[in-house]
Amino acid sequence: MPMLKLNEADYKLKDESAMLSPQLLYYRDIVERNILRMSEMAGGAEHLWPHIKTHKSAQLVKVLMSHGIRRFKAATIAEAEMAARCGAEHVILSYPLVGPNIPRFIRLIQTFAGTSFYAIGDDPGQISCLSGCAVSAGLRVWFLVDVNDGLNRTGVPTPEAGKLFRFAASLSGIEACGMHVYDGQRHEGDKAVRQELVDTDLISVHQLRDELVQAGYNCDIMVMGGTPSFPCHAQYSGVFYSPGTCVLEDYGYASSFPDLPFEIAAILLTRVISHPTRGYFTVDLGYKAVAADPAIPRAVIIGYEDAETVMQNEEHWVLRMPAGKEDRVPPVGQALYAVPVHICPTSALYPSVPVISNGEVIDEWEITARNRKLSI
Repeated sequence: MPMLKLNEADYKLKDESAMLSPQLLYYRDIVERNILRMSEMAGGAEHLWPHIKTHKSAQLVKVLMSHGIRRFKAATIAEAEMAARCGAEHVILSYPLVGPNIPRFIRLIQTFAGTSFYAIGDDPGQISCLSGCAVSAGLRVWFLVDVNDGLNRTGVPTPEAGKLFRFAASLSGIEACGMHVYDGQRHEGDKAVRQELVDTDLISVHQLRDELVQAGYNCDIMVMGGTPSFPCHAQYSGVFYSPGTCVLEDYGYASSFPDLPFEIAAILLTRVISHPTRGYFTVDLGYKAVAADPAIPRAVIIGYEDAETVMQNEEHWVLRMPAGKEDRVPPVGQALYAVPVHICPTSALYPSVPVISNGEVIDEWEITARNRKLSI
């Protein structure tokens, strides 16, 4: 992972004494700048359909809405409900609906009449179940075919997507209206290479849309991309873009995609708790406080980027200074500022997050949808 240099002064609290650790912090001014850059890169807020799984916060949804964003993408019904409660006009549940989540989705539509909800899917049986529930409820459900253009996580391959679209459009209770394409495999560090691959992938998808429209189908909604790839999609008209991570940004993306102009807006405050042996220091940032899905290191401490992880347990993170720098360990009790490598699962580990501006706490945002169920 490339090394990213940050300035601790940009994140340091004026008074650290009352802040518990470990604690995730959001920096309001940086969040605002990231949203403005995201909107500018998309050609305007009206082209954005950002993912809210990164933060799961109603307050942050409202900040996004204050910038003119009215469409949101969710990974869970709880996130979709949260967005609707904030007044979102359009919400995609970008996760296949199976089992009891199908009637839950129907209840979501019935409960929030002011929000248009969209389901995605890639399986005829799944879509048929959704159709049956919609008909029983007297509803028509907006539906997007989930297209797999190479991530191989969900979705139907592009050559089969047209057939599935036509099948969905034939069902009672289903209003097929477009396609959802998440190219999460596009992690090329070179922007030109990333653009070339996105262009190659998009040819068949756009051809399919044109064919469906010419055949008389409604295929107006095309939702594409994530944070690394959405600038590559932004040159295409008639497309919505769905970045997510860039609102907060993390070390993984900031170090891997130098062409993206987003700043780190989420920092973990941690404290040194021990010097177990010479050159070693232990902080209170175990993997119960930072996303555990990246390979070690799971965070990088500002000013101690060269410290090597020895081990990380549930409540401990042990680091070792490199040879010749053994005496440069921070003192026990010192507050340190660490950048999470992956912010999305990190946010979900905290019930609420203090919001910082000019080194001071100005607010606290609840991580509203960190659980999978709110009221529905």
